[in-house]
Amino acid sequence: QVQLEESGGGPVQAGGSLSLSCEASGSIYAMVAMGWYRQGPGEQRDLVAQINRGGGINYADSVKGRFTISRINAMNTVYLQMSSLKPEDSAVYYCNARGYHCSGYGCSFDEWGQGIQVTVSS
Repeated sequence: QVQLEESGGGPVQAGGSLSLSCEASGSIYAMVAMGWYRQGPGEQRDLVAQINRGGGINYADSVKGRFTISRINAMNTVYLQMSSLKPEDSAVYYCNARGYHCSGYGCSFDEWGQGIQVTVSS
């Protein structure tokens, strides 16, 4: 199986910066994409940023220009640098990893970290 270890997060004042990191380990044959999602109280889990193996990146419109996602492929690690944080960025942030355990049929995985709280105070 694949495990995701998340770190970073915490409280910060509006306008401040925070970094999140996520390292995937375990039975990984090939990683397809890694990314970050967030979920506020009573809300659905939404994409924040995602990076695929080829380097393609998607950002939510609300974070473009403020958040930067990066990845070290060899280490199966993804980072999220967040700046100019706003109170509406407060949420639990979840790391996601999609890929394959092996080269055959039925080898795909789609795993989630346990989540990190980010709280931005005004």
